[in-house]
Amino acid sequence: MTTGLTFASGLIRLLLCAFLAAPALLLPAEAQDAGVHVPNFWDPKAVHDRPTSIPDKIQFLATDSYPPFVFRDPQGRLTGFNVDLARALCQELGSSCALRIKDFDVLLPALEEDEGDAIISGLSRGLPVTRRLNFTEDYLKLPARFIIRETEIEAFDEQDLAGKKIAVEAGSRFEAFANRFWPEANVETFETAAQAREAVKAGDMDAHFGDGLSLSFWLPSEAAANCCAFAGGPWLETGYFDQGMAIATRPNDSERAAALNYALRQLYQKGIYQELYLRYFPLSFY
Repeated sequence: MTTGLTFASGLIRLLLCAFLAAPALLLPAEAQDAGVHVPNFWDPKAVHDRPTSIPDKIQFLATDSYPPFVFRDPQGRLTGFNVDLARALCQELGSSCALRIKDFDVLLPALEEDEGDAIISGLSRGLPVTRRLNFTEDYLKLPARFIIRETEIEAFDEQDLAGKKIAVEAGSRFEAFANRFWPEANVETFETAAQAREAVKAGDMDAHFGDGLSLSFWLPSEAAANCCAFAGGPWLETGYFDQGMAIATRPNDSERAAALNYALRQLYQKGIYQELYLRYFPLSFY
């Protein structure tokens, strides 16, 4: 069960290094001025009534080694996008809120044994062991993106990749997608995403197609040395990159999931979600 519960588990070590090495986060106003794109997963025109049943308390479960979602700052305090999102959800609902930290492989057993009410830690809803759970709507999707060298942005056309050398991580869904949809491109595999990025930086490859989230922290890092930038996209194609982050509750707890769904929509409509996104993702991966 440890190996498959999260669709993003392979990114944890990379994100930890990249996030801690990243430059200071932009304040929301500064990010807006810089033209950061904030995704919208909810219909802004939809009207939803407040649920009649609101939980008095929500005990969230998470792991603390997944920056920028849940991690500990240099002083050892819990922080992150999911931490602030959970707090905002409880404030919107008027519920008391707590966050209990567990190792990732025991999050699901902890939920089943009533040690918490909701998992906010990137569980995949498509696995046999999680399909019976109640999931909220996705509050964040993780798209694929291209990066190319800064000097070649104007010439890059994602609709015309014939003959272009595209670097991808071997065995990844990015490789599978590229081979299926861009047969005219020269898709070359690398053992790791880091090697694929470095090949673009060195000028050996025209572009790298990979995870937008991790790339958003690599691009402004010292390792990237201002070499590259996002181009085209984002890509959210069904079956490849459409699975997003959602909150999971027990199978018999549909009311709590409904309340959280309502609160997520309200946070977006009130601009609170946008503020949190800009706080933790100053270089948007959208």
